[in-house]
Amino acid sequence: MTETATRDTYHHGNLRAALVDAGLELTRRGGPAALSLRDVTRRAGVSPSAAYRHFADREQLLHAIAQRIQDDMAARMQASSADSAGLTGRERLRAVGLGYIAFARRETGWFETAFFTSRALPGESGMPAPLIALVDALDAMVREGDLPASARPGAEWPCWSAVHGFALLVLHGPAGRLSESEIQDVAARVVDTAIRGLADRAP
Repeated sequence: MTETATRDTYHHGNLRAALVDAGLELTRRGGPAALSLRDVTRRAGVSPSAAYRHFADREQLLHAIAQRIQDDMAARMQASSADSAGLTGRERLRAVGLGYIAFARRETGWFETAFFTSRALPGESGMPAPLIALVDALDAMVREGDLPASARPGAEWPCWSAVHGFALLVLHGPAGRLSESEIQDVAARVVDTAIRGLADRAP
């Protein structure tokens, strides 16, 4: 969103949304460290004091931005499966896992803002939106008989840990030295191994 568009939004009475939009622009490039109330309000065309009508402090604004990012991330993770009729729960889980890694690589600043801040907490649903996408795919696997019900409790955590850990290794660790094709291959192997490993909890 441009500065002019942000000001138009404010003049139409939605300053809170304009501040979040401005924060999204800043964090997309520089992650949570790039966010300051002064820069956000300057982009929105208002005084710094105006922000306090909607956010008590920088951390509260960061929390709102993180939730917006998580929602967008979940939507992208589910986009490929939503467009494919007849996708199984296992295929949905694979798409969600690969989508998670892809988002982290494509939108590093937003990824770090969403999950590396003290206020990047669950929303009203009780879970971050990307975790909901993962849970939905796992539940579909149980309904389809592809995952024993006894193996379902807590299965989201090893799956999430696998994709999150690999994303970090690519962004900040030795996996970042791999070629693009190698990263794609290893990402698929990480996701597929995590899915196969779910059966280990079955009696």
